Amino acid sequence: MSMTVGPVRKNDNRKPSDSRVHLLHADRLYFNQRKHPTAQFLVGDVRFDHEGTLMFCDSALFYEATNSFDAYGHVRMRQGDTLSLVSEILYYDGLDQIARARRNVVLKHRGTTLYADSLDYDRLYDLGYFFEGGKLVDKDNELTSDWGEYSPATRDAVFNYNVRLINPRPPKEASSVLISDTLYYNTRSGIAHVVGPSNLDNKDNHIYTENGYYNSNTEESYLLNRSIMQNGYKILIGDSVYWNGKDEVGKAYGHAVYTDTLNKNKFVGNYALYDDKRGYAEAADSAVLIDYSQKDTFYAHADSFFLYTYHIDTDSMYRMLHAYHHVRAYGADLQAVCDSMVYDGRDSCTTMYKDPIVWQKEQQLLGEEIKAWRNDSTLDSVYVINQALSVEQVDSVHYNQIASKEIHTYFKDGNIWLTVADMNVYVNFYPFDSDSLMIGMNHTESSLMKMFMKNRKVEKIWMPEASGVMYPMTMIPKNALYLDNFAWFDYIRPKNKDDIFNWRPKRAGTELKESVSHAAPLQKLDKVKLKKGKK
Repeated sequence: MSMTVGPVRKNDNRKPSDSRVHLLHADRLYFNQRKHPTAQFLVGDVRFDHEGTLMFCDSALFYEATNSFDAYGHVRMRQGDTLSLVSEILYYDGLDQIARARRNVVLKHRGTTLYADSLDYDRLYDLGYFFEGGKLVDKDNELTSDWGEYSPATRDAVFNYNVRLINPRPPKEASSVLISDTLYYNTRSGIAHVVGPSNLDNKDNHIYTENGYYNSNTEESYLLNRSIMQNGYKILIGDSVYWNGKDEVGKAYGHAVYTDTLNKNKFVGNYALYDDKRGYAEAADSAVLIDYSQKDTFYAHADSFFLYTYHIDTDSMYRMLHAYHHVRAYGADLQAVCDSMVYDGRDSCTTMYKDPIVWQKEQQLLGEEIKAWRNDSTLDSVYVINQALSVEQVDSVHYNQIASKEIHTYFKDGNIWLTVADMNVYVNFYPFDSDSLMIGMNHTESSLMKMFMKNRKVEKIWMPEASGVMYPMTMIPKNALYLDNFAWFDYIRPKNKDDIFNWRPKRAGTELKESVSHAAPLQKLDKVKLKKGKK
């Protein structure tokens, strides 16, 4: 009689068992010296006992000298009241305490069932292992692989080669499918640990990891080694990643990257979170927003970023981005610094708060609050509110300056074509002659000014009424070179995408103090009594 031998356990220095296999019953017993001179032939309701483990079959060959037997037909093995094994054939070695079950093997232990065609059960180590394909089923999961082992004592299982975990198990529709090369699983906790290239599909989410844990009861995943979580066009990567499949919330730690491939932007930092149901994301700890949707990539750093989605999955859906504290941004055509910033996707408007400064080429804009609108790939307009100041550097000494309550600057193809200053307008402007020589300085005061530009040169200036003076270059008073609120913050300006991490505050005394508008006092009627019958 031939049998398939399972894998040999390494470093197995087991001591042979001294206990004997006892034949409890057989309907008929006989010997056949020609076929098996050392075997007892047993037929009909055969029963064995070895150290409390009962084994049943239709027929068997019992080798009493070697304390072993071969069992055939309706083979059953029962160990205590928690473990049972059935098969068509069983080869049992009482010395090594190993049972080799073949054909239609079913091992049951508490709520776990293991199916295989060939399974060896080691009673000494309380371990069953299969090597020609097997399937383990518990309350919620179905696991299949080419090779595996299961320990009833610890309820730990190990699976290798073409491993597949399905949750919940058929016939229910699977919400999670885990495919791996090596997987450790505990039937009590429902936690799977994968080692090596592994893929987990959870609803619309796909996870790739080479070292991670998956809790099949809670649908939570704990992933290491730069694991990747992807949901459609959204990708989350980190040194470690946490994913909650039920809530559809992902968190990444250490060199985290959250990428929106549809809108072509990403968060980079040491912490990132994404909530798919709410369309919410956040990033912190060296966080950077990278927008690569336009020709030039735009970088912004802040202590933390928060992305909100409103009216999600409707035609009215829009997003808002909030950046808090120490905001520094760099782009090829635009740089900015402020304390806090909000981007509104409805009109592509970015609003900067608390000491905001915006630079566009040689132009510097600052005020109490700045709004910037983008149109496709270029800057459309910038609106400076309260204590507005526009400064353009002409050379190391001379600056074109506009100060007013509000300034609205408009751009075409990335260049200024119109600047509108409103309320309490003060201007210092240096015109040039046809030979590009500086003529002098024009100081003007007005209630409104519109300055039109062409090819980065002033084409015309319009004011309803104004008063001013034109100083020749050699006669400009030193105290007239700069307006009272003049400031040039080039030392704060981000120089490149790496410089956004270097926070440089304004020098002491140059911070902008917020203007306060006092409401007119309300009129009060005091000690006025209305009496019946009187006016």
